[in-house]
Amino acid sequence: MADQRARYFRQLRRLRRSARLWSVLAGTFAGATAVLVPYHGVGWLDAVWAGLTGGSAVLTWWRWSDLRELAAQPAPEPEPARAGARNWTRIEGLVSRLPAGRSAVAELQRVRTRARLRGSSVVPAWTRLDRASQTFDGLAGRLDGSAQPVAREAAQAERTLRDLGERTAAVERALAVTPGDTELEQAHAELLAHFTEGVDAYEKLVGAAAGYVAQDGRMAVDGTSIGRLREATDLLRGIAAGLAELRTIG
Repeated sequence: MADQRARYFRQLRRLRRSARLWSVLAGTFAGATAVLVPYHGVGWLDAVWAGLTGGSAVLTWWRWSDLRELAAQPAPEPEPARAGARNWTRIEGLVSRLPAGRSAVAELQRVRTRARLRGSSVVPAWTRLDRASQTFDGLAGRLDGSAQPVAREAAQAERTLRDLGERTAAVERALAVTPGDTELEQAHAELLAHFTEGVDAYEKLVGAAAGYVAQDGRMAVDGTSIGRLREATDLLRGIAAGLAELRTIG
């Protein structure tokens, strides 16, 4: 359902534009009539101009009357859910500009999501995903060169896994309403298995990223770990490709 408050202000803006337009037209027709009639007398063309002047003046008066009537009405109160969402978005934007603000906002979002999923069978895998995601955030800035695209792939995989986890939890809530639905139970089991498998793959990606960062650091120190660094890069690419395939299937 559309927000009544937003609809009210849209209608108010529409009436204001209409009233201004008809005011301009009425003034234009009145000026044309005042100039043409004294020069040519009242002919059929002047009667048209006079009619347009009168008609536009009446419409202008109606539009301004409608505008005053609507403006006199109190604006509807914002819906609590929409107002809360707007306030939360505004707070997020302000906090994100502060030092370490993004981390604080991300943690708040994790807490809200965990509260929403409380009691669901996805919670254990979801907790693992949170832990792995936080670990990867600390490694992503050190994935450079050929491993850099893996960071983007990992971010996309995380979003897909979180969507899959919330979808699985929603199906589980539906099971409580329709007990004994064998087909729905099977669908939930498949979704949960798919989600858990994806979290396993994501954790392996984080482990491979840690290995890459470690080998990159060793190479910077002694210059003898190029082979291991290539192996870590290949492992990263392989796991990222597996996550991409998993996301396509999901």
